[in-house]
Amino acid sequence: MAITRRMPTEFGYVLPLLLLMLSLFILPIVLMLARSVTQPEWTLEHYQDLIETSVYIRVLGRTLRIAVITTIVCASLGYPLAYWMRGLPPQRQVLAVALVVLPFWISILVRTYAWIVVLGNAGVVNRVLLDLGIVAAPVAFLYNELGVVIGTTNVLLPFLVLPLFAAMVRIDDRLLQAAESLGASRMTIFRRVFFPLSLPALAAGSILVFILTFGFFITPAILGGGRVPMVANALDLLINQFARWETAAALSTVLLVVTLACFAVSRWIGARGATA
Repeated sequence: MAITRRMPTEFGYVLPLLLLMLSLFILPIVLMLARSVTQPEWTLEHYQDLIETSVYIRVLGRTLRIAVITTIVCASLGYPLAYWMRGLPPQRQVLAVALVVLPFWISILVRTYAWIVVLGNAGVVNRVLLDLGIVAAPVAFLYNELGVVIGTTNVLLPFLVLPLFAAMVRIDDRLLQAAESLGASRMTIFRRVFFPLSLPALAAGSILVFILTFGFFITPAILGGGRVPMVANALDLLINQFARWETAAALSTVLLVVTLACFAVSRWIGARGATA
């Protein structure tokens, strides 16, 4: 009597989505990246062009610098904010989370252009500085790396605050109370107990912000005014204006490798935090 093996029900549910992802997402990416080593034939000259062309090196260096600065600023602002939200009563925590989530209801384009109104030469900040006599001429907040960092931080800060707050809420208060009962001061409790427990979430959130900044396009294009090109802006020029698909594929491969490396670090940190 023949025994027929049935496909697991769970796999049957996932299979259509898997095929859809492979055909519409994974396959086009693989074909795109393959152009970096197969056009016009098997070659690595496109990667050699990236290394030898100073423009691409400057773009990669600028993107890395802005991503690092944005990550540091988001961590410096987001950690105190998440820590403050954790100490609120439950009803106020809901309100605080709603305020953090609120920017997601507004288009990134609108939020980015709003910074021009705030930080432009005739914007609110410069008018206040001029009226108070603090500066004699408008300060150039926009169309440089400072403007890009400000706009990018504004967009990505919730991506760090929300998961960090969720991790902080899960920290057992009994651990803090036990440390306090042993005579530890509030600063010692924070430094020796609370901060180490929240560090994996902070690291994972910071890596997420870094990855998102590394591939950012809209904010550098608007607040940079074309003077602060990043990797995504360079890809747009290579594909839509110069039609240099092979170079764009090589640059995309570098971007993908950096993203995968950051993701691997995030997973490693998460695994260490889970076993700690």
